Amino acid sequence: MTTVRTVAAHQIVADRFPKPPREEDALAIASGAAVDHAVSQFAYGTRLGRRPSLEGTANEGMRRFDEVLAENPGAADEAGRAEVRRQVEGTLRAYRKSPLVGLPRPPSRIVLIGTRFGYYAQPDFWDGRSRFFEMKSYAAAPTKPDLKLQLSLFQLAFPGLEAILVCFDRRSDPVPMTLASLPSPSPEDERALLGLASEVIGRLGEEKVLEYVRAPAVHYSMP
Repeated sequence: MTTVRTVAAHQIVADRFPKPPREEDALAIASGAAVDHAVSQFAYGTRLGRRPSLEGTANEGMRRFDEVLAENPGAADEAGRAEVRRQVEGTLRAYRKSPLVGLPRPPSRIVLIGTRFGYYAQPDFWDGRSRFFEMKSYAAAPTKPDLKLQLSLFQLAFPGLEAILVCFDRRSDPVPMTLASLPSPSPEDERALLGLASEVIGRLGEEKVLEYVRAPAVHYSMP
């Protein structure tokens, strides 16, 4: 049996760009989770051939908001909850007009670096052929270093596919959508990414038996 140490891509990002939890961030975290959950539920229903209602899906998002807020220090008054609901409904309206409608989430892949390390990567959507999409519910331009790292790790997992960042600025009314195509990492950037990932995996990775890993694998040599 072959064993490899593995982490998820988000663990590499969190290690490189740590964000200690702050009480003032609780509402933003919960509202972002509400939007993401609502869009995920709407997308799932659409792929099944259903016609999800905006109101019902927004209710699902608000339930997720309450769950996340209960896990973090923070509270939302009536006006705050009304604003979160507006963000959820506004993002759903923008999503319904976006190229993401009907697209599935790709299966998770494992990037194997040499014979010892690996990380899992799974963007939000793909078309199964030439593009993958990562969705954010905030204005992400210019791209911050942590998001750039996340997307670059995804690009190594899905080589040859165009990476597209889709942003719904939930705080605006109405909610706008922007799409940005990202350049592929250069050979130098690729080596740096693999080196960074290897270092983090060496410290934080959990051992897995490779023969039991069901995710499709993408292989790279050690930098």
